[in-house]
Amino acid sequence: MPVQTRKYQSPVSRTLAMCSSEEADLLRLEEVFLTTLARTNSLILQPLLLADPEPSDSCGRECFRLLQQLHENSQRLWEVTDQSLHSLRQRLHDPPSVGLEALLLLNNADYVLQAHVEYIKSYTDCVVVQAFQSVSKRRSEYWRSQRKKLQQLLSWVSSEGSVGPMLCQALSQPLTQHVQKYVVLLLSLRDTLDKHHPAQELVMHAVTLFRNLQFFMRQALDQALATQALWRNLSSRVRDVLCTPAHRLLQDSQDIPVVVTPLRAERVLLFDDALVLLQGHNIHTFDLKLVWVDPGQDKCVLRILTPEEEFSFQARDPQGQVVWQWKVTQAVCQALCGKKDFPLLGSDRESPVPLDCRCVAYTFRHEGRLYQATYEGNWCRAKPHGKGTLKWPDGRNHVGDFCRGLEHGFGICLVPQASEDKFDCYKCHWREGSMCGYGICEYGTDRVYKGYFQAGLRHGFGVLESTPQASQPFKYTGHWERGQRSGYGIEDDSERGERYIGMWQADQHHGPGVLVTQAGVCYQGTFQGDKMAGPGILLWEDDSLHEGTFTRDLALLGKGKITFPNGFTLDGSFSSGTDKGLYTQGVLDTAALPPDLARTRKRQLGLGAFPVESRWQGVYRPFQDFVRSGCPGDLQEALLGFHVQSSRELRESQEYLCCERSHPKDCAGSMEDILKELLQHRAPQALQQYLRKALSNSRHPLGKLLRTLMLTFQATYSGIGANKHLQGMAQEEVKQHGQELWAAYRGLLKVALQRQGQTLEEEDMETRDLQVHRLLLPLILPSFYSELFTLYLLLHEREDGLYSQGITNLSLFPDTKLLEFLDVQKHLWPFKDLRLTSNQRYSLVRDKCFLSATECLQKIITTVDPWEKLEVLEKTYGEIEATVSRVLGREYKLPMDDLLPLLIYVVSRARIQHLGAEIHLIRDMMDPIHTGGLHDFLLTALESCYQHIQKEEVRLHRLPGPWDSRELW
Repeated sequence: MPVQTRKYQSPVSRTLAMCSSEEADLLRLEEVFLTTLARTNSLILQPLLLADPEPSDSCGRECFRLLQQLHENSQRLWEVTDQSLHSLRQRLHDPPSVGLEALLLLNNADYVLQAHVEYIKSYTDCVVVQAFQSVSKRRSEYWRSQRKKLQQLLSWVSSEGSVGPMLCQALSQPLTQHVQKYVVLLLSLRDTLDKHHPAQELVMHAVTLFRNLQFFMRQALDQALATQALWRNLSSRVRDVLCTPAHRLLQDSQDIPVVVTPLRAERVLLFDDALVLLQGHNIHTFDLKLVWVDPGQDKCVLRILTPEEEFSFQARDPQGQVVWQWKVTQAVCQALCGKKDFPLLGSDRESPVPLDCRCVAYTFRHEGRLYQATYEGNWCRAKPHGKGTLKWPDGRNHVGDFCRGLEHGFGICLVPQASEDKFDCYKCHWREGSMCGYGICEYGTDRVYKGYFQAGLRHGFGVLESTPQASQPFKYTGHWERGQRSGYGIEDDSERGERYIGMWQADQHHGPGVLVTQAGVCYQGTFQGDKMAGPGILLWEDDSLHEGTFTRDLALLGKGKITFPNGFTLDGSFSSGTDKGLYTQGVLDTAALPPDLARTRKRQLGLGAFPVESRWQGVYRPFQDFVRSGCPGDLQEALLGFHVQSSRELRESQEYLCCERSHPKDCAGSMEDILKELLQHRAPQALQQYLRKALSNSRHPLGKLLRTLMLTFQATYSGIGANKHLQGMAQEEVKQHGQELWAAYRGLLKVALQRQGQTLEEEDMETRDLQVHRLLLPLILPSFYSELFTLYLLLHEREDGLYSQGITNLSLFPDTKLLEFLDVQKHLWPFKDLRLTSNQRYSLVRDKCFLSATECLQKIITTVDPWEKLEVLEKTYGEIEATVSRVLGREYKLPMDDLLPLLIYVVSRARIQHLGAEIHLIRDMMDPIHTGGLHDFLLTALESCYQHIQKEEVRLHRLPGPWDSRELW
């Protein structure tokens, strides 16, 4: 018998004897469930799919799709169960080598659970839309013939009722029983394990998951049946709109009545993904992801916030109010989590609170500025808040920051033009829905604006210019008011070859202005409505002066006066002839004294017409306002601007806009860091280093201000504006910029000290001027030097021409002849310092005397700082004195009578180009503290040398007897 018993004992039975009964029961459970799944697939799902493989109506197609999904998930569940069974068999086949924790049901319980959940979801989807009943009706005779067979094979199915409910039970009851037995067997397995067993935690985790699955299945089936019943109670019109497989009814106001205000809804339906209000023939559907629950102060009223509607619920009794509030809150949480009620809705001890901030897409339906626009991004309390994108059907796009439903912060807006493939691209800062702060706008008309906005319009300082590929170049640099050019501004008119510098009003020249042409002609007068009004003056390149009224072509018209370069004057009445000539009737005065040529050449325009302190207030004001407001970090980028990629490629492809940009924090740090660093560098030496660093950084407030001022300076004085009659304006602007930058630094320092609870001491005007000239001007002058020095060159071109000719003449002299010619006393000649060969003579020495002083003076052109230029001049003086002291063998202080000829000698040998421009720039820009001191004295001496050399050509011609260059040697 034992042999016979062993002969018929299966391998499984022998394996079971070596393991716990719970593991054996699990194996049998999996085998039975696997068989059941195979039967239901072959007897139910496959015949259902074969009933009508290509239904013609939409309802039939939807049911067929759901059944296909159920069949796929059933297959998936069969595969996972088979894998679980396989792991159990391995464990039971060789228990010593395969630990309990190797079971798929334990080490990957979430994987097994997911297959069950997906099957339940697809099954309940079919239940909701009555897919089984619908499809079974198509082959009702077939299912009647199969009833007995089904009853025999699926004994747990009730034979009473129609085929549809029977099929529903056949597809759900095996799974329900299977999960229930899972929990029982897992609990028994847990009890057999020691608490320190390595599989103990795995078993407990699996128990928790499948317990939750039990509750979830029960709830899912209840919700599906309740939803199915709901569709039968609704009108066909409402059912057609709402009936979808994904909907699950959570609460109906017919069960717990609620009053909705102000919409006066007749019925409220809460689904797991939407809140629906039925109001007559109107159906209001609200996505739960965009529903905010606000209990408010009144506990009897539940306030609901949505992107376009606000309404409240009020139940008849407090208990009903609590139910509605709890269910709506839980439903919103589950919709945001996207878990479809798993774990069980409200199973947590502490009910979660929906997040106020969410990221969802929504299309606005109500009339207004957002009508039909789709917003995708962050929300807070039913308003776009944070980063997001707005897209309109007409092609408009806005991507950027939002605050409480309005564009607020940095954003890029793309607006299509009427013509094809043309867009306006606005890259700006926004405030409460309008452009405000710094922005860059690229227009479809091939123009670009870079500047400030207010209330959506250009306001403050800005530059509007054409792109390089534009057919008609244009540029305006200046102030704007409510979208129009108003205030001080510069316009280049390439068509007429003119630059207008002056006042504007309502997009027209209005007020005092200066007109500069490519021919070097300058006009200054008053404009009104883009036309010249009243008298004006016209300066020609040859220094002739016209006074009177002028036509737009700058021709005298009516009474006027012309002063010629030689001093002659023509006073009379002028008119233009048909051949564009100038006709006059008047008096020509040739008896007038010759004019002072130096004074005539230095006529300056604009000085009285445009006070320097008011010219660029549109540039200074944003920084002043920023400082007055305490340097808030959130306005830092609106002040400093930003860098974004060009949108040209985006315009061509009409692709989605990208707003990646460099942030001020990446370049200059946050305002807090800037202010902290500023406090650490208040000592004079450290302050100069800090200012140099700050001014060189375009992302620092001081650096940004300097670069904007450089832009205005270049727009005014480069190109056409490089006119000698504008040198005075340029010079005083540079000084004013230094004062404003110092004021900006002091403002930042004041804010930094205030944040530390300290105050900034007041500064008198004398101290301010001293700091500006010593600290700031040397740092900022290189930024303006190119344009500024060009104006000095033009202004002193004639004097420098005479000086250059004098240098050329003096260069013909050898050292001895030149020293003798300049009346330098012979005992001061430094020939004993020279070492000559036997073939050299003192009379032939050239460019050797006072060589150290000559080389020192040549360094004056290597720097742009007036202070450093004066130091070079002082060192040159020291080198001359040192050379003379060596010659005399004692320390010797040069009197003016001896210094001047020696300095003329050194200057002539240094051959510095444009020395007159250098001298006048030093004089105009040097620190007033040096007035009357050594530096002032030496500069005056250098200026005397410069003037003396200009006259050398005349003096040489007055020498007695004929001479030529050969005699000089």
